[in-house]
Amino acid sequence: MKRMSGGSLRAAGYDERARLLVVELTAGTFQYTGVSPEVWRRFATASSPWSFFRDNIEEEYAAKRIR
Repeated sequence: MKRMSGGSLRAAGYDERARLLVVELTAGTFQYTGVSPEVWRRFATASSPWSFFRDNIEEEYAAKRIR
């Protein structure tokens, strides 16, 4: 997991083989499936990860709460 800050974002991790993104928010931890390596790369290096998450991940991929 990579520590991230901004908004409700706390950390994120990615499994390229499974194309699985795990995002830890203040409200819980969520799994997003089908996320491409390119989306992860852009998210992990974004100057504003919280904005990138809201605009490109939260509404685009199905989420499953895991914690």
